[in-house]
Amino acid sequence: MATSAGGKRRDLPELPETETIARDLDAMVCGATIVGVDVLKADVLREADAAGFAEALNGLAIARVWRRAKLIVLDVRPEASRADATEPPWRVVVQPRFTGGIVVDDGSLSDADRAYVAVTLRLHDGRALHYRDVRRLGTVALMSPERFTKYSHALGAEPLDPQLGDAEFSGLVRESRQAIKVFLMDQKRLAGVGNIYANEALWLAGIDPSREARTLSEQESAALRAHLCAVLTASIAARGTSFRDYRDARGERGAFVEQLAAYGRAGEPCLACGRRLVGTHAIDGRSSVFCSHCQR
Repeated sequence: MATSAGGKRRDLPELPETETIARDLDAMVCGATIVGVDVLKADVLREADAAGFAEALNGLAIARVWRRAKLIVLDVRPEASRADATEPPWRVVVQPRFTGGIVVDDGSLSDADRAYVAVTLRLHDGRALHYRDVRRLGTVALMSPERFTKYSHALGAEPLDPQLGDAEFSGLVRESRQAIKVFLMDQKRLAGVGNIYANEALWLAGIDPSREARTLSEQESAALRAHLCAVLTASIAARGTSFRDYRDARGERGAFVEQLAAYGRAGEPCLACGRRLVGTHAIDGRSSVFCSHCQR
């Protein structure tokens, strides 16, 4: 999530939002065959031009939809009946950013929702998969298996990965000189966490967002990891957070906004001690909200 210069909260899909979309899409379009591709706004494409993108995808099946960091990844491969169906999948990698999103259209999508469609994948059953983006700040990339592997390896660990335990998380934290909030949002260190969930996890853990990461004790680091995982999991259960732009693959809003304790609440009472929450842009240029009494 992000806050504009004027203070208005803006949606920027993070881990819970992209996880929600990916799960929805996997349930809705997995196994569908792409029978046509329409590129209406080619400036959202990366690593392929419009003609190459359409030619590469036409006739392929969607084998899986999943999430990596803040990305929505569609695995596409030849249909199972073809001899080359066992080859590693190519991947359509969608980074929604501020106003992008993917929606499944069964023919009932409103004209308003179709107004900002940039790319459409037409499916064999008559449905369409639209990437729509009001400001076209997001991107849609087509990557080979080798290219995606290299791209993914440049990203940090997944915070909900069971292999990222307390010891591993503490090791990452204690080797960083960054402010702990900056560390949490550094996609090369920890993938998928953005402003809203960094604010929430630090408030829950009682840690000042400006504190140097390497000063956290093992106990504090373990508590932060636990709270971060808890808030991400709770937001996924609520289908993400919507202020303005974010919608899931069904076009519906996320409900986690009702559970926010810190982000967007500057000047309001701390839910733990009652003192007014502090809001600042001094830490990383983004809106940081914290309690100067509870967070040390």
